[in-house]
Amino acid sequence: MANYRNNAFLYSTIVAIGGFIFGLDAALISGTVNFITQEFGLTDIQLGTAVSAPALGVLLALPFAGYACNQFGRKKTLQIVAILYLFSAITSAFAPNYWTLVIARFIGGLAFSSISLASMYIGEIAPPKLRGKLVSMTQINIVVGLSAAYFINYLILQSTGSESSWAESWGITEHTWRWMLGSEIIPAFIWLLLLFMIPESPSWYILKNRIEDARKALSKILPPNEIGQRITETQQSIANGGEQNRSTMAQLKEIFSKPMRNILIIATTIAIVQQSTGINAILFYAPTVFEQLGMGTDAAFTQAIWIGLTSIIFTVLAILLIDRIGRKPMIIFGMIWIIISLGMCSYGFKSARYSITQEAITEMKDISGIENLNSIVGVEYQSDTEFKNVLKEKLGEDSARANSAVLLEKAASLNATLILIGLLSFIAAFHFSVGPIMWVLFSEIFPISIRGIAIPLFTIVTSLTNYLVQQFFPWQLATMGGGAIFLFYAATVAIGLIVIVKYLKETKNMSIEDIQLALQNK
Repeated sequence: MANYRNNAFLYSTIVAIGGFIFGLDAALISGTVNFITQEFGLTDIQLGTAVSAPALGVLLALPFAGYACNQFGRKKTLQIVAILYLFSAITSAFAPNYWTLVIARFIGGLAFSSISLASMYIGEIAPPKLRGKLVSMTQINIVVGLSAAYFINYLILQSTGSESSWAESWGITEHTWRWMLGSEIIPAFIWLLLLFMIPESPSWYILKNRIEDARKALSKILPPNEIGQRITETQQSIANGGEQNRSTMAQLKEIFSKPMRNILIIATTIAIVQQSTGINAILFYAPTVFEQLGMGTDAAFTQAIWIGLTSIIFTVLAILLIDRIGRKPMIIFGMIWIIISLGMCSYGFKSARYSITQEAITEMKDISGIENLNSIVGVEYQSDTEFKNVLKEKLGEDSARANSAVLLEKAASLNATLILIGLLSFIAAFHFSVGPIMWVLFSEIFPISIRGIAIPLFTIVTSLTNYLVQQFFPWQLATMGGGAIFLFYAATVAIGLIVIVKYLKETKNMSIEDIQLALQNK
C-alpha cells in the first residue's frame, strides 16, 4: 500500500510543480515594476496592462484547456502548458519593447491554466482520504514559487548595489529586470521534462472507454483489489452525468441546470471571493505596497520576502489540517480572519499623514526639481493620494513616480507596524483558507463527465476577477489610496462569507460521487 501512495504522491508532486512555475511567473514581475516603468515610460494603466497580461491570457486559454484535456488527455495538455511557460520566460527576458513584453506575458498567461489542470489531475488520481492534502500541494507550490520570486528579485537587486565586477560584466546592473524575468527559464524547462514521467489520468481513460489503459494507470496508484471498484465508481459517475462525448454546450447546459444550482452558487462565489480579497494585487505589487508605508525600495523588497515566508507557513498548516478540521470550518474562519486583517490595513492607511520637512529636502538634494517642494514644507496632507498629487504638480509626473519610494519614506507618518501586521495577517488568513481550499473544492464538487469544462469555466471566473484587480490596482492606488482599497476588498469578502455559510456543505473524507449527491438539488 505504501508504494501505491508513494506513486500517487510522486505524480501529484510533479504536476503540482506547475503551481511553483505559476507563482514564480506571477511574482517575478513585482520586482520589475519600477524598472520597466522607467525604461518604457509607462503610465499607471500601461503598467497595469503589463502586470495583468497573464490574467488576460488565461481567460482565453481556459476554454481551450477544458477542450484539450478532454480531447487529448490531462498529461499532454500539461506538457503544452509547460512549453508555453518556457517560451514566455525566454521572450519576456529578451523583450525589446513594451508591447513585446505584454505579448510575452500574455502567452505566459495561456499557461496559467496549469493550476486548474493540476487540481483536476491530482483530484482524479488521489485516494479520497488524501485528496485534500494532495490537491493543496498545488497551492503550497504556488506560495513557494512566490517566495522564490521575491528572494530572487531581492538577490538580483542586492547584486546591483554591491558594485561587484561580475554583476557589471554579466549585465545584471544594466538589465536588472531582464534577469529577474529570465530566472524562470530553467525551472520551466525542468518541469517540462518531469511531466514525461507521469501516467495519464485513469479517469480520462475511462471517460474515453479505454478500460485496459485505465487499469494500467490505476495499477500504479492502487492495489489490485481496489482497481475494479474505482473503475466501477468512475463509470457510474460518468453515467450519472449522461453520455460521454457530449458537446461543450451540452456540458455547459448541465452546469447551469437546476440540479447543479447549489454547486454553481458555491463555485461562483468562491471563485470571485478568492481574488476579490485583493491577494494578487498585494503579491504582484508587493514592493510597491510596502513603499506606501514609507520603507524605501530596499526595505520594501525585504518585507516582500516576509510575505512569501508567511504564505508558505500557513499553506503548510492548511494542508496538515484540511482533512482533519474540514473544508467548511476552515474557509469560514479564514474569511472572517481576512475581513479583520483588511480592516486593520484600511484603518492604518486612513489614519496616515504626510508632510515634508526642510531637512528631508536637503537629504534629497539629488532629485531634480526638489527645491520646488520648499513651498509645501510643514504642510500636512491627510491621504497618500493627496500627497502624491501635489508631488506630481511640483516635480512632474515622471520624477514623482521615479522617486516615490524615497519621497514617501521621508514624508509618511503612519502606524507602519499596524499595517504590516495587518498585511501579514491577511496573507496568513488567505493561505490558510480560500487560497488552497478553492482548488480542493473545485476538484471535488463537479461530476467527472463535466469536470473538464466546469473547472476551467470557474477558473475563468476567478481569473477574470484577478485580471480586473491587477489591471486597476496601480490606478486605484494613485486615485483612491490604500485605505479605500482595503476597505473595498473587506466588504467584498463579507458578502461572499454570507453565501458560503448558507450553501457550502462539508466534504472531507467523502468520495466524489457522495459529494455530488450531497450538493446537488433534488
